[in-house]
Amino acid sequence: MQIETLLEGDAVNSMELEALLEARKKGEADFMLVDVREVFEYEQGHLPGVDLLRPTSTFSDWAAELIEMSRRKPVVLTCRTGNRTGQVQRILVQNGAEKLIDHRGGIMAWQGEVVRD
Repeated sequence: MQIETLLEGDAVNSMELEALLEARKKGEADFMLVDVREVFEYEQGHLPGVDLLRPTSTFSDWAAELIEMSRRKPVVLTCRTGNRTGQVQRILVQNGAEKLIDHRGGIMAWQGEVVRD
């Protein structure tokens, strides 16, 4: 599994995201992991390594920030099932985002550790 190739695509599955997170721990990958679920969902459990929580309900408050961030480094979007991330990805790409990667299946497809606050 080529880490660089995963970061150039527009989607990853949970196994690929786990490999990306492991590579990032080793300094072999540079990306942001953004959870777009609501605060209460995040607090119930989230993926290890989430850098930012940006709830979809406040999308207009942070959309420009993510577009700009995606121009500097890849941004992986995660949610509960992959539905919200797909929608966010489409809208942001239409508005100039560059390196946005959808975590297909979201936390429901995640087989690894889940962090509970």
